[in-house]
Amino acid sequence: MEWPNAMDPKPNILVVGSLNMDLVVRAAAMPKPGQTVLGERFVTAPGGKGANQAVAAARLGGHCAMIGRVGDDAFGLQLLDALGEEGVECTGVAATREAATGVALILVDRCGENSIVVAPGANALLTPDDIYSRCDLFDRAQVVVIQLEIPLPTVRAATTAARRHTRTLVLDPAPAPAAMPAELFQVDVLTPNAREAESITGQLAIEERVDKNVALDLIARGAQAAVLKLGPRGSLVVTADGQFARIPPYNVAVVDTTGAGDAFTAALAVGVARGSPLPEAALFATAAGALTCTRLGAQTAMPTVDEVRILMEDQPRGKGGGQ
Repeated sequence: MEWPNAMDPKPNILVVGSLNMDLVVRAAAMPKPGQTVLGERFVTAPGGKGANQAVAAARLGGHCAMIGRVGDDAFGLQLLDALGEEGVECTGVAATREAATGVALILVDRCGENSIVVAPGANALLTPDDIYSRCDLFDRAQVVVIQLEIPLPTVRAATTAARRHTRTLVLDPAPAPAAMPAELFQVDVLTPNAREAESITGQLAIEERVDKNVALDLIARGAQAAVLKLGPRGSLVVTADGQFARIPPYNVAVVDTTGAGDAFTAALAVGVARGSPLPEAALFATAAGALTCTRLGAQTAMPTVDEVRILMEDQPRGKGGGQ
């Protein structure tokens, strides 16, 4: 792919979504029900799928703005400061006294797999009015990215605003509902991982034939394109006009998979905003997701565009390994 130079204008990305403070514990293994295990390391780090994607988009060469809510508390202030330090425009992020900032409790085992419990807090108070009052951000954006850690009416308002401004709309259906409303499939790009796609379609993408069937199911429900995040098997692109591309994985040493999917979605949005064909954008996204797995945490683990370039040049065909 062609890499941007310092003189190229940055593509404009708008992220509508959640901001959380992540409370992360690393342990040898996940506890069983009723069991207590000793942790090995604890960190507090900025997170939330929306904020993660905003930071990733900024590090990967985009100009990113965000719409969201935090509490009027210490965690909220820290999250806003962290976004500001990354160059994310935060004029669309409001602080409220009606709820605490959202938090995510994350347990990471020795293999890098994670389990997450989210308390939405202020994220649950993000309303359609917060969307309609910031039409200027939609007007400037080339790509709008949305996830499902905010209220469904607000997601609907954001999708409506993106369509009204004829912006490319990327939906990361996470956490995936058991019955996703039909109108949410009407997006330009849908980016579930294998488990999320299973929740939506009832089929688990575990091998090549099933992968394609799952993606085609998402297309049949209304998505113009489906990009499946398949972890150690790379990714898959299927479009409504018949395009099909399987993206092989990158070989990395996995430390923590937290945030890998967010890095992937953000990188895909940046690639699309730059005008890259979807398979090329997915290759860039697969590399970004892989690099995120090599570090502990979410936002702290997001790679820069130069780091992604080095990985892609080192492994031009993405041989082996896992995202």
